[in-house]
Amino acid sequence: MSIYVGNLSLEVVEEDLKELFSEYGSVRYVDIPTDRETGKKRGFAFVEMGTPYEEASAIGSLDGAEFKGRQLRVNQSRPRGPNDRRQLFSF
Repeated sequence: MSIYVGNLSLEVVEEDLKELFSEYGSVRYVDIPTDRETGKKRGFAFVEMGTPYEEASAIGSLDGAEFKGRQLRVNQSRPRGPNDRRQLFSF
């Protein structure tokens, strides 16, 4: 599983999140999605920690915390499913 990190400043880079989350354990992966057309960051990220305990610790400590002037939303990410409101288009 991974952690969803929302309400990020658009100036946050991968190293910032690695440093922040490493206080709660080993960081295995950080992904900061960008817009396909513009290449700009979308204001959220996904972080994967070494163990479920580390993930729970990071979520409990960082949800609502201020980071680079923004109040973070941190929770367990949910996989996309059939009831997902996002639409996928193929051309």
